[in-house]
Amino acid sequence: METRYITHSPNETEEIGRELAKTLHGGQVVALYGDMGMGKTVFVRGMASILSPKAEAQSPTFALAHVYPGKPNFVHFDMYRITSWEDLYSTDYFEYIDAGDIVATEWSENIEAAIPEGSIRVRITKLSDSSRQIDLEGVS
Repeated sequence: METRYITHSPNETEEIGRELAKTLHGGQVVALYGDMGMGKTVFVRGMASILSPKAEAQSPTFALAHVYPGKPNFVHFDMYRITSWEDLYSTDYFEYIDAGDIVATEWSENIEAAIPEGSIRVRITKLSDSSRQIDLEGVS
């Protein structure tokens, strides 16, 4: 099932992330797709505000991953620089999923073959400078 939203501000994009986070449970993967500057990190910031309220989510571009404490933990990956299976394994991506953490991955295009079946896919497309189309797939 796919659901489509149109947002007109970063706050609205965050709100969609917050609403999605309320439906998540341990072991789920949220795979985000979209070009640079589309609002993937903004969306994840909304998720983090629910899953780890004390977290100040930011893009993990240079760290590759941020782990935010919670029950379960929320792990935010940036896969922009991941170009091989070896790179992916070095991030402990699979270990976090196996541990039952909730995982969000930006730049999921780069690890498509490693996105588990049943994952939630979030595709963000720019409509204008302030508007985004957000398509959610796999939300039950």
